[in-house]
Formats: sequence, C-alpha cells, structure tokens
Amino acid sequence: MTHTRCLARITTSIVALAVGGFLVLSNAHAQSSSDESGGDAQDQASPDFFEIEPASDVEDVESESEPASKAEDEKSKIKPAADVSGEAEEAGDTADAEEAEDGKQNLFRSDPQYEGEYAAQDQADVYGAKEEVVAPRPALEIGREQYTSGSYDESSSILGEKNLLLPGLAVYGDWRTAVAFNKNNGVEIAQVATRLNLDVDFKITGTERLHAFFTPLQKNNQFTRFEFAGDDASGDFDFEFDPEPQTLFFEGDLGSIYTGFSGNEASFDLPFTVGLFPLFLQNGIWANDAILGGAVTIPAKNSAALGLANFDITLFAAFNDVDNAGIIGVDADDNNNTNLFGVTAFVDALGGYIETGYGLIDGRDDQEGLLTHFVTGAYTRRYYNTISNSTRVFANFGNDPLAEDEGLAIISENSLISGLPSTLLPYANFFVGFGNPQPLVDGNGAGILKNVGINFETDALTGFPKLDDSGSNAWGGAIGLEYLFNLDQQLVFEVAMVQPFEDDGIGAADAQYGFGARYQLPLNRSWLFRADATYQIQEGVEDNFGIRTELRKKF
Repeated sequence: MTHTRCLARITTSIVALAVGGFLVLSNAHAQSSSDESGGDAQDQASPDFFEIEPASDVEDVESESEPASKAEDEKSKIKPAADVSGEAEEAGDTADAEEAEDGKQNLFRSDPQYEGEYAAQDQADVYGAKEEVVAPRPALEIGREQYTSGSYDESSSILGEKNLLLPGLAVYGDWRTAVAFNKNNGVEIAQVATRLNLDVDFKITGTERLHAFFTPLQKNNQFTRFEFAGDDASGDFDFEFDPEPQTLFFEGDLGSIYTGFSGNEASFDLPFTVGLFPLFLQNGIWANDAILGGAVTIPAKNSAALGLANFDITLFAAFNDVDNAGIIGVDADDNNNTNLFGVTAFVDALGGYIETGYGLIDGRDDQEGLLTHFVTGAYTRRYYNTISNSTRVFANFGNDPLAEDEGLAIISENSLISGLPSTLLPYANFFVGFGNPQPLVDGNGAGILKNVGINFETDALTGFPKLDDSGSNAWGGAIGLEYLFNLDQQLVFEVAMVQPFEDDGIGAADAQYGFGARYQLPLNRSWLFRADATYQIQEGVEDNFGIRTELRKKF
C-alpha cells in the first residue's frame, strides 16, 4: 500500500515538472521570437493565454465623475497578454495589427456597405411586418372560390379519384369610362364613351374549365358613347349592344383527364382548347384575335443534344372568325371564309429567349384562291447588364397577283438598365418595313407596329389618334422614358417618327411625328385613373391631337 502511494506521488511530480517545463520553454520561445520579429509571434499567440497585471499599471477607463473605489484600485485585473505591451512597442504593435487585419481581409469578405444609416428594424420588417392584401373579389362567386384558404367540402370523384371535381362559377372583369377630345384625320369629336368587359369562368376541375368573354356595350368596335362637342360631333347618345360572346371555349389537360378516367398517373401533360378562343402571340403583335377552332401544346420539354433547356410547341387551327384587315378585308363576312393553320414555339436557348412561328391563311368560298404564308422569329436577351433587347422579324408572302400580301418588318425593342432598374426605364424602339407587312390575325384591325410605342396605339374606346402602324415601306421608331415612382404610379413621355421611303398607297404618304404622354394612378385596389395626351405632325395633311382621361373599375 505504501509502495503504491509512493509511486502515485512520484508520477504526479513528474507530470507537474513536465508541464511546468513545457510552459517555461514555450514562454521563452515566444519572447525570443517576439524580439527577433518585432512581436509577430506575440500577435499570433492564442487569446486563451492571459497574463495577470496589477491594477495600478492598467489605464483607468472610468470617468472622473464616477471614480473607482480604493478597493477596486487594489484589485488585479485580467487582461490578454497581447494588450500588455509597453509604450515602446505600441508602434510595432500597430503595424502588426494592420498587417494581421490585411490578412483577415484576404480570408473573409468585407462587411456590407449601406448607402445611408442602417435601420435594423426596416430589415426585420421585410419578414415580420407583412399584412394581408385584400384584392377585389369577382362580382359573383358560386361554389369553390379561387385563391382562398380554409376547410373545403369533400370533392366529387365522378371524373376519377385522381381528377376531382372542384366546381366554381365566377363572373369578373372591368368597366372603363373615358372623356376625350380628339382630332383624328380631320375628324374632331369630344365624347364620353364606356365599355364593359365581362369574363364568365366555370371551373370544373383543377385543370378543366369553360370560359366566356362578353363586351355587351360595344358592337363592331363601336362603343356606347355620347358625342357632346366638336365640329364633327353628332350630339347624340349612341347605345351599342352586343350580347354575343367574344370568346367561348373549353380548355383542359389531356394528361389529367386520362389520369382521372384510368386511375393511372399519366406520364405526359397535353393542354388543349377548343371553341372560340383567344390567340395571343409575340406580345399581341403577330396574333391578337379570337378564332374559332382549337389548339394543343406540348409543354416544358428539353433537349440535352440540342442544348435546349426548355421549349414549348403549340399547334393551332381555325375555321371561322379569322380577322386580317390588310389581306382578307374589313367586311364582317370576310373573316368567315378562311381557314387558319399554324405552329409556334417558345425556346430558352443561346443565352436568351426565342419565339418563332409559322401560319397559313387559306381562303374558301368567296375567298377561294387566297393563300398567304406568315413567318416570324424573335430573340430576347440582356447584354452586359446594360441593355435589354428584343429583335423581332415578321414576313408574309402569297399568291396575290398584285403582291399586296407580301411584306417584311423588323422591329428592335430596347430598354436601358438604369441606376433604378425597377422604376426608371429609358427605352428606344426602331422599325423598318418593306411591302405590306401584316400580323397573322388581329381583331382590332391594328397594324404590325402597334407595340412600338404609345404614339402607335389607340385606346380601343374613343378613337384616340395614332401614327401610321402599317410599317409599309417606311422606317422610324419611338424614344421614351417611363418612371414608376414607388411602383404605385406610371408616367411616360415619348417622341416617335414614321419616315416613308415610298408612297405605295397603303401606309403613310409623308413623314409623321408624334409627341405623347401617359399617366396612370391606382386610386385604390379596384379603381384606376389614367390620362393620355398626344400631338402628331403629319406632313401634307392636318395634324392630329388627342387628350383623354379614363376611370377603370376592376371587379
């Protein structure tokens, strides 16, 4: 027993001597290295090592108004050894600290820089100070409502356990009323006009629905109005009424329907539509019309071999209600004597976005022999984080002996990425046209240039003046500035020009220049105020001008 205790004491002594010797050697090595290198080793010492220093040698950091007590002065304070250098070493320590700081900057990113005073609460409010946005609800909702939460009744499985019924009827739309004073091609009228857009949507399942669109207060693009002033005003109230639907179609997904009836999950999606449905392509430039027929889309595909991250292909056909004023004609019956066939594709490739399409208008009955081909392509991309560009090409050609169905138009849309990229948007759009370029279909009789700028578009209500939008044997463009304030208002100023290089009897005979402005302000979540003004100089004929204000109610 005595032998064991003796052995334990010897072992403890050996361990203590070894540890003490190690500490002495480490301290001596650190001091030697510090003397040779100007304190580098001391700066690299771990902050876990501390040195006890009498309180009398430590700088008093308390204010004179609150002196430390005598007992506190007598206390020893613990301070990191790296901070206990003498005054003679302060300069060297400062240089070492700067060098160490530079080393840290090489290892870590710099601290965030804020333009103004940092407001921590504002940053927290991004996540915690949200409130519900109460959006306008449809005028009529029956059955399952859209975009709501809560406990729902059990759905019927009449179309299959995997394609449940979610019936719901909604009626919504907007009501527009405008007061305008326009002088358009020598016709001067002051009027108040109104139109009502009604969407009737009957939801069947999550992917199938019936939809109809009505414009009961207009007929043949003439709107209910009262012409109260102007040299050419009638002084009468004209009530226009048309109860027929402007669109009436069924749409769904064949994959979901198959899944419901078979009980097996479909390996494909195949959305389709049949009826009088809207065709809207190339932002409405190439196609903006309701056609009677059908369409089917092959969506969300990709090809590693071709380097295509995503593409969609849509096939469409129509056998009635095909509107093209420049080729088919403007009579109401002309659009019922043609067939329309086409295909369009949307592709993410080549670092941008590609739109392309082909269409064919084939006449029948009174239009027998009419055969016109339409092709289009567009490429959209941002360059050097400075400018966004969309270049669009439209061409049409056929068998017209007078060659009036042949044309080509190139449109370049550009916007500058400013220091306020979300709210301050300078833009410059240019075009050149040859022959008689035409959109594939357009129910409003608008030309291929309708989206070049605000001076090229009318208001679809009061006959607001516009520059020639045919693009026939002419070049020009629009340069403007759009400002969106805090994303709650819109202000646009624009100048535009059309320069014909040939008087072909289709487009502008002489040069045209336009100056336009637009202002929009949401009064609340359902009411919108808009004001427009334009003055257009037309060489050889009277100038056009227009000013209008509009109230729009969404429901």
